[in-house]
Amino acid sequence: MTTATVQFVRKTAVTAPGVEAQAMVARLQSGVPDRETLRRILATDLADEVEVIRQAAEQALLTHCGDTVRLRGLIEFSNRCTLDCYYCGIRRSNRAPTRYTLALDEIVETARWCGEQGYGSVVLQSGERRDEKFAAFVTEAVRAIKAATRSDALREGVGITLCVGEQSPETYAEWYEAGAHRYLLRMETSSPRLFAALHPAEQRYASRVDCLKTLKAIGYRVGTGVMIGLPGQTVDDLVDDLFFFRDIGADMIGMGPYIPHEQTPMHSASVRDVPARMTLALRMIAATRLLLPSINIAATTALQTLAPDGREQGLRYGANVIMPQATPLHVRREYTLYDGKPCLDDSAGQCAACLEGRITSVGRRILRDQWGDATRRV
Repeated sequence: MTTATVQFVRKTAVTAPGVEAQAMVARLQSGVPDRETLRRILATDLADEVEVIRQAAEQALLTHCGDTVRLRGLIEFSNRCTLDCYYCGIRRSNRAPTRYTLALDEIVETARWCGEQGYGSVVLQSGERRDEKFAAFVTEAVRAIKAATRSDALREGVGITLCVGEQSPETYAEWYEAGAHRYLLRMETSSPRLFAALHPAEQRYASRVDCLKTLKAIGYRVGTGVMIGLPGQTVDDLVDDLFFFRDIGADMIGMGPYIPHEQTPMHSASVRDVPARMTLALRMIAATRLLLPSINIAATTALQTLAPDGREQGLRYGANVIMPQATPLHVRREYTLYDGKPCLDDSAGQCAACLEGRITSVGRRILRDQWGDATRRV
């Protein structure tokens, strides 16, 4: 073998497809993650490298969380909102949706149905309101759901996640005492610059961060998340998001690709194309799993909006939570945060059957009759 041939073989071995990705994964899992490694994981579009990263994230999930998928029955109980976020389809300035709030009995019956399906947990989601009437209504709903869903399998009733925005510490504490134990408050971005571009001036970045800290101090398991592929968002912004998840001590992450809504000010803003946003979102899921291996990560509906098998792909990249649609059909079309939302005409039963097939198709199984909290606090 000539010297030139030896040099060629050595060079090929060092730069073989996936080798550098393996090194990046090893650095990330060493316990001392660095910005450049995360940046390269998010930035690569080389198929061989992406597959190495995906496999590593999936293995981290299986090692730390097992092969089960946690279900959270999603009940969008009101689309009334006092905020005016520039990207959101239920912003207060949008006059297109018919505003609604489900009756308490319908919310409780929907939650009871979720418990009977073995979901183990529900998410109560709505637009943001901070009036006393709303706070009292949520308290009553939480207590009623807890009472109605106790069973031999769930002696304390279904687990309840609230996703109803910024509130006072007193209101958060009241809901916690009523029986809610998880709270999802998405930042949408950890960048103050981007946050200001997404929201009117009266919505303050610092206030939202303070709410997350208050929720943790009260005792909630806290979820947050971001949109991926926002106008003006950089890979470095996403790296900052990852460190934000870690530093805030999040127990769950719900994030997905940014999808415009035609009735919002941001609809015409320039964004990455659909394949680019989709693949970036998947790499973000993988990076989160590698950085925070025991955390719960949702395979969001937005993934399915951009690709028919989007949620399955999310599971294969490290997600382990799915939120089956349980919102009653007669109001479901009025709760569209972005264009193209799927499952608007499928019954809750159809959604349940569909998701079970999706989950088993990627070699995973459903965790039934358990709350499905993260395996340890992060």
